[in-house]
Amino acid sequence: MTGPQAISRAVHHTFGKDVLETTVATFKVSADGITITDNNRKIFFRQHFPKESISYCGIDPADRRFSQSMGVTDVNEAKIFGFVAKKKGGNQCLLFSELDPEQPASAIVNFVSKVLLGK
Repeated sequence: MTGPQAISRAVHHTFGKDVLETTVATFKVSADGITITDNNRKIFFRQHFPKESISYCGIDPADRRFSQSMGVTDVNEAKIFGFVAKKKGGNQCLLFSELDPEQPASAIVNFVSKVLLGK
């Protein structure tokens, strides 16, 4: 699955969990792909997704939000966005939320779409 349906399904699955595993990460976009670095090395250290593996990037079509009431202490009603990367055996969908008001989800999604997806 890819496209907005993948983001929607991943958010639905994530919100269905009793405990959300969250971390603050740096999201870096370059002509080579997307590199995610876990600032606290809580869940992972660094992951790189080559440009060729990125099939979609977008905001949750249902406009659901992460919030402090969900135990996510770093955000307050933050928009959710994500990207879909191809990997062996299927696709992987990674979700993020806005943390820095200077970097809204829409700006990140537009930049990824422009730089990596040519849209």
